[in-house]
This record gives sequence, C-alpha cells and structure tokens, in this order.
Amino acid sequence: MLPSSGYSNGSVVHGSSEKRHGLSHRERFRRGGRSSRDMRGGHGFRVSGQEKLPCTEFDMAYFQSYSHVGIHEEMIKDRVRTDTYRNAIFQHQSSIAGKVVVDVGCGTGILSIFCALAGAKRVYAVDASEIAVQANEVVKANNLSDKIVVLLGRVEDVEIEEEVDVIISEWMGYMLLYESMLGSVITARDRWLKPGGLILPSHATLYMAPVTHPERYSESIDFWRNVYGIDMSAMVPLAKQCAFEEPSVETISGENVLTWPFVVKHVDCYTVTIQELESITARYRFTSMMTAPLHGFAFWFDVEFSGPAIFPTNNHVQSPQFTSSDIYSSDSQKKKRQKPNEALVLSTAPEDLPTHWQQTLLYFYDPIEVKQDQAIEGSITLSQSKENPRFLNIHLEYASGGRAFVKESPAWILHDIPGVHCVMDFSFTTRDSQRAVFEAHHWVSAFPQTPGLSSSCGKTWSRNQGD
Repeated sequence: MLPSSGYSNGSVVHGSSEKRHGLSHRERFRRGGRSSRDMRGGHGFRVSGQEKLPCTEFDMAYFQSYSHVGIHEEMIKDRVRTDTYRNAIFQHQSSIAGKVVVDVGCGTGILSIFCALAGAKRVYAVDASEIAVQANEVVKANNLSDKIVVLLGRVEDVEIEEEVDVIISEWMGYMLLYESMLGSVITARDRWLKPGGLILPSHATLYMAPVTHPERYSESIDFWRNVYGIDMSAMVPLAKQCAFEEPSVETISGENVLTWPFVVKHVDCYTVTIQELESITARYRFTSMMTAPLHGFAFWFDVEFSGPAIFPTNNHVQSPQFTSSDIYSSDSQKKKRQKPNEALVLSTAPEDLPTHWQQTLLYFYDPIEVKQDQAIEGSITLSQSKENPRFLNIHLEYASGGRAFVKESPAWILHDIPGVHCVMDFSFTTRDSQRAVFEAHHWVSAFPQTPGLSSSCGKTWSRNQGD
C-alpha cells in the first residue's frame, strides 16, 4: 500500500489510489474552491480530494514491486535502453523544447530529466509506486523543480490541468506486452495529448521465430545422463519439466534462429486501443533455413521513436498480415533491418546488443528434427488474464513434418499420429513485490479422432528482478 502523504516539487503530488502512474495537478484548483495551499498534506503533498476507486490487490503488488531500487538500477544500467531513450529525446528536441511533457511510469525520473534538459517547459512525471518520492528528491537535487512536477498516483486517476504535447514512457515488458502497461500510455494519450502530439516510442513490433539451442538442452538435460560416472537418467523427466515447462527469459544469438522472424503484432501507439490488446491472435508459417533440431520458439520486440505519420495505422487489426520480408532484408545473413527513415529503433533481437529484456523462449520438452526448407506452422494467441490484465496468457499451436507432439505428464512424448497438434498454454504472472513470477500451464489439444491423449501439469518459476 502506498503512503498517504509525501512531497511535491517541492512536492510529490499524491493521489487517493495506487498504480504505477500518476496523480493530480488539477485537484488544487477544483476541490470546493480550495487553494493549492489548502490542498497540501502535512509533508508537502498536494492531496487529491476526489474519491477514487481502489486499486486491486494485483495492482498494489505491481506498483509496490517498482518501489525497490534494484528494478530501476537494472533498467538504468541497460545502456542500450537508456541511451536510445536519451538519443530519441534529443533527436526530437524541436518537438519537446518549450512544450509540455508527461512521463508515464517515471520511476526514478531519468526520462523526465532528459526531457527537461532538452528544453521542455514542464514535465509531469507520473508514477504510482513510492519510487516517486525518490524521483522528487532527484529532481530537486538537479535544480529542476521549476520544470518537473512529480505526481504520485495512477495515470488513470490523476488530473492534469492542461493538454500535453509529448508523452514518453518506457512501458515495454518481457515479450513486449507482459505487465500491460501500454494501457496506461493509451489512457494518457486519450486524456491529454494534443492533436498532432508526439508519443515516444511511437511504434512497437513483436516477433517470433523457431530456434535451435542444443547447448541449453545439453546443459539442462544431457547433464543428468552421466554425473560423475553415475547414470542419473531417471532425473531427466523432472529436469525437462523444471527447465522447459515455463517461458524462459534468456539471451540467445542470431545463430540460434532457424528462419526469418514473423511479426506477431505491430502496434501504432498513436492509434492502438486498449480493447485491441486484450487478445491478439496470429497464424504463422515458417520455412527452416537449415537442418537442425527445433527446440522451441523465441520472442522479441523492437520499438521505434518517430512521429505519428511514419507508418499506416493498424487500429482494430487483431492479426497482422506482415511477412518477415516486410521487416528484414532477405539478402542479409545478419538480418539487418531495412530503414526507410531515420527513426531510432530500440531492438531486443538476438542479433543486436543484449538488453535487460533479453528474449523470451518457449522450449519443447524434446526437440523436433527439421530439415532445410521444412515448414513449421501454427498459431499464437496472447491474451490478458481475466483475473488480472497484467498477467499474459500464451496459447501456442504448432506442427511440422506431418508429425505431432502431445504433452503427457511429466514429459513431452513424440507421437506419429495424423491430425494431432501440440497446444501449449502459459501465463506470466507477478506475485510479490520483489520478484517476477512466471506461471505456466500446459495442456494438450487433440483432434476428436485421437481421444485420451490430453494431460496437464503446471508449476511456478521465479526470476529475480534487478539482481
């Protein structure tokens, strides 16, 4: 639970509910004719008098997780991330200087400070976690209190007295959409952004591709076949379950990728709607570029920092029809992007410099041997959990070579049964204030002619944030 008082710039403005974004500047002017002095709390907070709906327990846990310095240290130390944001801000300095900016989910305030240094007239730095208190101290220490207003509360709840010219936010989660923070950016856009205003980043693209990773399989599974001369193969089924049952956030290289990537979703931040993100489905078809074991699928994303008219919109499009050649030049073995404009791109692709997002891998229990030019096809659905929209459910179907794979607890078993395909369901969840917890549930879907081939199992895996 967030505290009920704080500081403003001199004060952090505090709201009546907790989420990762913003609180109210306007309440000073609206609450029963009170002046801003009347609205200040005992510690210098400007307190919103408007009644707000309480956050859910999930929201409160989520915001609380961003109160810990480790998460912010990890993000700021990601030079690819932080340098690209800074470079984008100064590349768009002509659109920021003398203008009003809102920083959605400001964290320690570093992006707000970059905007102030680029000449912004005023920056509303919005965050619903207690890190806003420290952000305000950072603002004061850098003598920017006259430009940056730190707002503590949810962006969905806060009020800002004026329209803004620019929205900036580092909203991307693992696999782009984990955490569902993009919804808060959309809310800020619809509430405050002037027509023709700037959103940074402006566009985002989520990719997937089949991968081979024999080293990962060997170190996690084959290790057990001979341990100091002892046959410990009995551990293999459990090892597969522990290593591959849930999504894995790790770094791979371009050599692990078997095909050109497929665009799962392209997001235009100027037009995307919250409803559009509730469920995303895309059908894919890959052609393997080599003979190798297929160990699973990798997901990554990039974001672009450009104005609103660079790309056509994809509003209300649930399943984009891009092909890999739309994004990557097929005559380059290094898969360098075509760049029709000079917009900056922050990429988390395997062939680019590593970031704290890394890549998200969905591994199979057992690899599939694929030949060069062999087709790999299926569908992917990403949907927000009905229990908590911050949770991301992943539904993956795939088939290759006329063979099918069925999940049978505790291991993946290969079945040469016509008409059967594998279905994998995962959900990403955040369960406590210091750790991101990914919970995965897998089960099998078989066509009616193959009854009795379904089973299920589930487990939880934790990954420290900011270690």
